[in-house]
Amino acid sequence: MDRWATFDCYGTLVDWNGGIRAQLERLFGVERADELLLRYHELEPEIQSANQGISYREVLTIALERLASETGLTLPEGETSALARSLPEWPVFDDVRPGLTEAHDRGWRLAILSNTDRDLIDASIAAIGVPFDLAIAAGEIGSYKPAHAHWEVFRQRVGGDIQHVHVAQSLYHDIAPATELGIPSIWINRLDEPEDVRPNVTLTGVHVLASALDSLVPAR
Repeated sequence: MDRWATFDCYGTLVDWNGGIRAQLERLFGVERADELLLRYHELEPEIQSANQGISYREVLTIALERLASETGLTLPEGETSALARSLPEWPVFDDVRPGLTEAHDRGWRLAILSNTDRDLIDASIAAIGVPFDLAIAAGEIGSYKPAHAHWEVFRQRVGGDIQHVHVAQSLYHDIAPATELGIPSIWINRLDEPEDVRPNVTLTGVHVLASALDSLVPAR
C-alpha cells in the first residue's frame, strides 16, 4: 500500500512570508513592511473565498492593489503584478530539501496541494529540488483551500487503497480541513504559534519529518 505525504507549499516549504515581505519593503519601504504583511494575511483569504475561480496571479494582484489603496500608499506604475512576478524566486526553507529527500528515500510518495497556478508551483518545485509524484494547483481546479476540493481531486487522481498524511504550516488553510476530512496531519509550526490539538504531530520544521511520518504510518 502506497504511503503518500501531501504538502502545502507556501509557508511550509517555501518562505511565503519572506517572499511577500521583501516585495512590500521594496515597494513601500521597510518601515511599513511588517504592518502591511499582517494586513495582507487578512486580505488574501478574503479574496480567495469570494473569487474561487480566479487565478492565483489575479489574487496576488488584487490583494496588492487593495493593500495600497486602503493604506493610502502609491503603488508604482507597472508594479501591480510584483508579487506574482517575484513568486518563482521566493526562497526555499533550508531544512526542506534534506527533510523531503529522507522521506522520499524511506518510501513516501510526495505530492503538493497548493493555492497557486501550475506554472508558479512548477517553478517552486524546481527550486525545492526534490521529485514530487503529483502537484494539484488551485488555478487548475477552480478552488482554494480551505475548501476540500484539493483533497478530493488528490484522491480521484491517486485512486486505490492508500495511506495518507497531510503536512502544512497553515492551521486555517490546511490542518483544519484535513481534520474535517479525517486525514492525519503534521503541523509545521514555523511561526511559533500557540499549541493546537488538531494536528497529530507538531514540528517546528521538516528536518525530522521522515521520522514523524513513519510514526503515523510505519513502513511494512
